[in-house]
Amino acid sequence: MIREIAWMDYVDIKNRRGRMPFVKVIKSKSYFKRFQVKYRRRYEAKTDYQQRRRLIIQDKYKYASPKYRFVVRRTNSKIICQIIYATLQGDKVLCQAMSTELMSYGLTAGLTNYAAAYCTGLLCARRLLTNLKMNDIYKGEAEATGGYYDVFKKADDKERRPFKAFLDLGLVRSTVGNRVFGALKGACDGGLAIPHSKNIFPGYEEVEKKGTFDVKKHKDHIFGMHVQQYMEQVKNDDGAEQQKKQFSRWLECMSKNKVETLEALYKKVHAAIRSNPVFKKKARKDVEQKYMDKRKTVIQTSKGKYVRDRKLTLEERKKKVDDQIQAALQQIQMAQGSK
Repeated sequence: MIREIAWMDYVDIKNRRGRMPFVKVIKSKSYFKRFQVKYRRRYEAKTDYQQRRRLIIQDKYKYASPKYRFVVRRTNSKIICQIIYATLQGDKVLCQAMSTELMSYGLTAGLTNYAAAYCTGLLCARRLLTNLKMNDIYKGEAEATGGYYDVFKKADDKERRPFKAFLDLGLVRSTVGNRVFGALKGACDGGLAIPHSKNIFPGYEEVEKKGTFDVKKHKDHIFGMHVQQYMEQVKNDDGAEQQKKQFSRWLECMSKNKVETLEALYKKVHAAIRSNPVFKKKARKDVEQKYMDKRKTVIQTSKGKYVRDRKLTLEERKKKVDDQIQAALQQIQMAQGSK
């Protein structure tokens, strides 16, 4: 039993040598009887419930209108943007976009950087507004400038109000220039209304308690100019061969799109996203399975053969039992004959 010295609720322990009159028993039976297990996603360190509670609780006077969240998640290979609202049965996804879809728009490299996050947010916003038939009402910012854009300023004379959502960071730290904010900027430029401040974007610096925002630096991040500068630095320092070795995918992507700079590449991707943001569902390939025997246990594929066990019929099970009985009787007869 774990014991610890405390200064309140003293327990007098008698018949003990030495001077330790004030010892409190912690984690006793009463402690474990009152212990309450946390939510599963809390002890798995997946959900911040204090943050989630504030994001999903709707004002009472708004009745049953859903409260939308712009959820951004980053993995090692892609960036995921979703528009989600909560219900009693669980969360519902209204729209989704992933950076792996950018390959169909011409971007085949760097699917997890800041510029790709911007493209993914832009794709999610334009896709959502297209599904809601609001793409002609709110076109967003035609060309990325890196500055602050508020869709509400152009919504006074519109029939429908802008689509409003709140940023869901998850467990990501809200550091200045985080890639999550790149997706946020793309969604805002795409026509969504997401409350934010320009102090979170790359280019913001605080000097002597006064913040300054460099719009050009943020624009360079949107168009991948920081990657372009590093490519040129590697070429100047280590030669063209090292650049081809280190940036082979980037160079292949630029040659396919017939551009010389990453800025031109991303401008082409932005234009392609705006022209057709609709999700294209892949057609399923119906593959006929070829069986090599009557019981259909051996299947022939293009990669080879594999065996699939089948459930035995009643007759086959009876026959299997009879064969086992006959084999056992034969062993008994052979054992008796040898004696």
